[in-house]
Amino acid sequence: MSVEVAQVVIDCSDAEKLAGFWAQLLQRPVEPGANAFYALIPGSPALMLLAVPEAKQVKNRVHLDLRLAEGSDWEGELGRILALGATQVSEHREHGVHWVCLRDPEGNEFDLAIGH
Repeated sequence: MSVEVAQVVIDCSDAEKLAGFWAQLLQRPVEPGANAFYALIPGSPALMLLAVPEAKQVKNRVHLDLRLAEGSDWEGELGRILALGATQVSEHREHGVHWVCLRDPEGNEFDLAIGH
């Protein structure tokens, strides 16, 4: 394959602060050198956080879909994510999948799949 996803970029108002949330959620470190304008969380894919001057206005056209590791306590994990600063928006069950829609502290949407 000649093309692959290198990183997902999240626009925000404070890259270092929001990177702290995502690093804790994903249990991955923020790369050294993070600041209010730029932060990187290495991994596959990496998350790059970039400060932009405008505030978030509408629903994201792209969002992260996260899933729990097999055997995880989904209620405990959802509670941990909410305690980090996420907000739960809704909960769904369709096509044999159970997931919750959430927002990070700056309002960017992401989903957490609970069942397969």
